[in-house]
Amino acid sequence: MNLLHELRTHRLLAIVRGPDPAAALTAVLTLAESGVALVEVSLTSADALGIIRRARAALGADYALGAGTVLTADDARAAADAGAGFLVTPALAPSLAEGGRLGLPVLAGALTPTEVVQAGSAGATAVKLFPASLGGPDYLGALRDPFPGTAFVPVGGVDAEGARRYLDRGAVAVGVGSPLLGDAVRGGDLSALRERAATFRTAVQR
Repeated sequence: MNLLHELRTHRLLAIVRGPDPAAALTAVLTLAESGVALVEVSLTSADALGIIRRARAALGADYALGAGTVLTADDARAAADAGAGFLVTPALAPSLAEGGRLGLPVLAGALTPTEVVQAGSAGATAVKLFPASLGGPDYLGALRDPFPGTAFVPVGGVDAEGARRYLDRGAVAVGVGSPLLGDAVRGGDLSALRERAATFRTAVQR
């Protein structure tokens, strides 16, 4: 898959992380039904690989479903075997090189200018600016000056209002976890999840 194209087109990456595999899977499928075109399932979730495997079977080969919090080469291989179409890391990690070897695009976590350079040199498709809340949209704007060609995806504390500010400062997309998922990953209100998905989709596309 062309991860960068998907990020630039849809501008929203949903991050699913939770303790209840059945609820997390339902959340993934609900997001897809609600028009959220990119979803990552964090490997810190209970039975994350099982969730990815079942979601892939339900959503088909073309849906942009990835694995998050991918740290090791073993993590990368296991995620690929489960059906992940892309990998997301919280930091520069061995999974970045393994993702390249496997032919999977990687959204690599970085915060400082040095880490941004290292992520690009290691073959990252895009840079996950994490935790974005540490510097906010102004920090992203400052990074864009020396790195105008880098595709940044802020993650961490991004709500619907903040998403627009990050995009206005040059982000190609934003990654959103709990402000979007709410209690759905613990078996909560799916109608509320659908409403939040609509709110975020409007915020990132307007």
